[in-house]
Amino acid sequence: MHGWFYWALLSAAFAAMTAIFAKIGLQGVDSDYATLIRTFVILLVLAGFVYFAGKWSDPFALNRRTWLFLSLSALATGASWVCYFRALQLGEASKVAPVDKFSVVLVALFAVIFLSERPSLREWLGIMLVTAGVLVLSIGR
Repeated sequence: MHGWFYWALLSAAFAAMTAIFAKIGLQGVDSDYATLIRTFVILLVLAGFVYFAGKWSDPFALNRRTWLFLSLSALATGASWVCYFRALQLGEASKVAPVDKFSVVLVALFAVIFLSERPSLREWLGIMLVTAGVLVLSIGR
């Protein structure tokens, strides 16, 4: 197994907890306001982690391209969180979270188009299975 795989599994586990905790936390709270609170907590925790881990450096020393793409990533993340929390507020977590993971399919397609990546036949099969799962969940809803 590659080192990235363990981090990806941890990411999946934390994402699963995110859905459950968010669904419980959204009761009686506007989803946009809840997203703001979540973002604020993440900012505080991550700033503390970076500082105490000795990873802080001058952000203005980064080049413009890095700033541009990190900013675009942040905007996409924020839009994703707003949509995800709204979906969780309206739907069941067991249905919302798997459909949200359609991002796996989109990442693969975007990586082919924009990053010139070439998934193997086995990887495309997995991507198609994720697509099929999303379709199964969304049919008849």
